[in-house]
Amino acid sequence: MYARTTTVHGDPNRLDDGIAHVRDTVMPAVMDMDGCVGLSMLADRESGRCIVTAAWQDEQAMRASADTIGPMRERAREIMGADAKMEVQEWEFAVMHRSHEAPQGACTRVVWSKADPGHVDRVLDAYRMTLVPQLEEMRGFCSVSLMIDREKGRAASAVTFDSREAMEATREDAKRMRDTFVSAMEVSITDMAEFELVLAHLRVPEMA
Repeated sequence: MYARTTTVHGDPNRLDDGIAHVRDTVMPAVMDMDGCVGLSMLADRESGRCIVTAAWQDEQAMRASADTIGPMRERAREIMGADAKMEVQEWEFAVMHRSHEAPQGACTRVVWSKADPGHVDRVLDAYRMTLVPQLEEMRGFCSVSLMIDREKGRAASAVTFDSREAMEATREDAKRMRDTFVSAMEVSITDMAEFELVLAHLRVPEMA
């Protein structure tokens, strides 16, 4: 399973228009493409930062969709009042584990990291065996996914909680877990952000 993420920094006052456009126009068109599994959207209403993720059955289907999706991406950027610089990244799904479906009001903490490309499999094994069980024990835990770029050693971990309150309540515990993990695995955290999960239709099957 593969994914393409598009990150834009829009005008916070125009985010609702952008979300509606992605929900009503972009999502149906993308999910009708061959090999598309689903789509999700994260939004930070305060900063205007949004991430749209489309999941694909294989790398070939993801690459084949690029030319068609390009104009859709540009139109969504215009509606959200985002600057011309968009970050488009392609990933491989390494972990997807759900306790239950995300309810309305769910929120997601995303952590981006980097490791030695030669150690990716070792880091993945440790993530599955240590972090996933600990995350599952957190109050309000809904799901966790991990996407990786093996060649560059990059990863993006997304943990979704039932509500913003549940996500905020886990911040200190999550930080302690991250600090322990990155120290043991020689991983560096490159970014972290918290979002509202405004569209939850990724539909990637369980892979823990």
